[in-house]
Amino acid sequence: MQHTETADTTASLNTGPALREHSVNRRFSVAPMMDWTDRHCRYFHRLLSNDALLYTEMVTTGALLHGDSERFLRYDATEHPIALQLGGSDPEALARCTRMAEEHGYDEVNLNVGCPSDRVQNNMIGACLMAHPQLVADCLARMQDAVRIPVTVKHRLGIDDMDSYEELHRFVDIVRQSGCRTFIIHARKAILAGLSPKENREIPPLKYDWVYRIKRDFPELEIIVNGGIKTLEDCEEHLRSVDGVMIGREAYQNPYGMLAGVDQRLYGQAAPAPSRRDVAERMLDYTARELAAGASLGHITRHILGLFHAQRGGRQFRRHLSENAHRPGAGVEVLKAALERIPD
Repeated sequence: MQHTETADTTASLNTGPALREHSVNRRFSVAPMMDWTDRHCRYFHRLLSNDALLYTEMVTTGALLHGDSERFLRYDATEHPIALQLGGSDPEALARCTRMAEEHGYDEVNLNVGCPSDRVQNNMIGACLMAHPQLVADCLARMQDAVRIPVTVKHRLGIDDMDSYEELHRFVDIVRQSGCRTFIIHARKAILAGLSPKENREIPPLKYDWVYRIKRDFPELEIIVNGGIKTLEDCEEHLRSVDGVMIGREAYQNPYGMLAGVDQRLYGQAAPAPSRRDVAERMLDYTARELAAGASLGHITRHILGLFHAQRGGRQFRRHLSENAHRPGAGVEVLKAALERIPD
C-alpha cells in the first residue's frame, strides 16, 4: 500500500514532543491520501501555507515494524507541523509505531478508521474498525500511553448498514473514553462491499449536519470535518460549527487556489501569500537537491501539475511535465522548460 520510492533525504527534527504537545493547530489540514501526500507533496504544500497541518500517507504498522521504517518516517524539517497516520488494529503494535513517530519528531499520530479499501479490510485496518469501537478505544488508549504527543482518530459516519446517527454517537462515546479528544470525521459513510475507494469518496451522500451535531453533543471534543470541501469559503462556513476543516483532493488538484490563502484567511496572518512563480522557483531548488540525492523527477513533479491551474499557460505547463518528467535521465531542465510555458 505504501509509496515505493526509495531515494530519500534525512529528516531534521524540530523541538521535542513535550514542547510541541500543545502547539498543533488543526483549524486547517491536508488529509492523508494514499500515493499522494508523500514527502515531496508535503514540501510543496508547505511552500503554499506555513500554518496548515500536513499528514503523511497512511503507513501500516507492519510496514514500520517489519519494513524500512526510516524510509517511511523521513521528512524535511520544513514540513512541521506534520502528523503520521497509522493503519492497524493491534494495540501493542500501534503503541510501538506511535513511539517511533515521537522519536522521529512527529507532531501528532492519527489512527486510520476511515479507509474503505478491501486491501486493508482483510487486515482489520481502516473503516471496518467502526464495527469495533471498543477495539478502537483500546488501540488509542495504548497509543496515548506510549507517548506525550497528541493521538487522534479519523473515521467515517458509519459503514454499510451501520449508518444511523445513533450508531455514530455510540462510536464516538465509546472511543472518547480512551482519552482521545480529537475526532476527524469524513462526513460520508463507507460502503465496504461493492464500491471502490474512489466511489466511496463520491457516492455516499455528505451529511455535514451529523458532524455538527456530534460537536454539539460532545462540546468538549475537538471535531474536524472532512469530505467534499472545495473552497476557502466552504472552510469558513464549516468553522462556524466545528473546530477545524480537513481538505482532500482539492488541495491536490488545485493546490494554489486551495492553500495559498489559508494563512491569511483562516489564521489571520498579515504576510502576503507567495506567488505561483515564487513557489515554482523554490521547487526548482528543492528538485535539484532531491535529484542529486537520487530521487526521480517524476516522483516530485507529479505533485505540482496543478500549480498553474486555470492560469494562462497552465495546460502547457502540465502537459510538458506529464510527457517528459518520467523519461530516463530527466533532470531539472524539464521543470525549467515547463515554467517557460507560463507567461511572465
